[in-house]
Amino acid sequence: MRLINLRPGRQLAFYMAALPFVLVAIAYVLGSEARLAENPNDKLLPALSSMAQAVKQMAFQVDARTGSYLMWSDTFASLVRLLSALAISTSLALLFGIVVGLLPAANAMLGAFVSVTSMVPPLALLPILFIVMGLGENAKIALIVIGTLPCMIRDLAMKVLELPREQLIKAQTLGASTWQIALRVVLPQIMPRLIDSLRLQLGPAWLFLIAAEAIASDSGLGYRIFLVRRYLAMDVIIPYVAWITLLAFAMDFALRLIQRKTFPWFASVRAE
Repeated sequence: MRLINLRPGRQLAFYMAALPFVLVAIAYVLGSEARLAENPNDKLLPALSSMAQAVKQMAFQVDARTGSYLMWSDTFASLVRLLSALAISTSLALLFGIVVGLLPAANAMLGAFVSVTSMVPPLALLPILFIVMGLGENAKIALIVIGTLPCMIRDLAMKVLELPREQLIKAQTLGASTWQIALRVVLPQIMPRLIDSLRLQLGPAWLFLIAAEAIASDSGLGYRIFLVRRYLAMDVIIPYVAWITLLAFAMDFALRLIQRKTFPWFASVRAE
């Protein structure tokens, strides 16, 4: 039997998925114990107990200076920025993706522009944004929008172009206007693909957020990581990185669940 035809069962697939995480955890514990045995004050690979104590202090003890729970206030600040930017990007991407993909004139005018802007490294624009928009929230949100919007528009426009031409011709034959075709033919088929596009942009969006918070911010997960790095506080940095990863995974899982529940036909077609 060829390897391409071997499919693990559900239980075996779960164990196989968990194996890399277990191996990484074991490697970390062994490495931490080895370094701490040589130097009990080593900060590079803190013990799990040290990280648990740091999380307890950051998440469940009120900070004397700010009067807040730092980890939760940082999480709230970052999520507000991230979700605001992604809401803007998603709305504009849906609009312009349909327009560029459906209308040949719009494609001729904006297609090349979108392709070029999607190649611009957004982090290179960060100093310009801070100069033009200041160091406030608008610059951070704008960076995430600039970093994610062109790629989403390009992806959705390509998906619209991939729709069977026969559907558009039949809709026109039945008397549908361009507006009706966009709403009744294109939009229902493009919505689940919009979720896929948004999922693909979660990683870059978090990257842009952390970068913006690290340079100019007084709150947020990225701000906290770069604040404590000067003290080599790996017992805080590692849990924060793990927390960011967990938040990103939870967002991706929620989007997958929404897609599966809202567009079950799309999941079945893709499974085929």
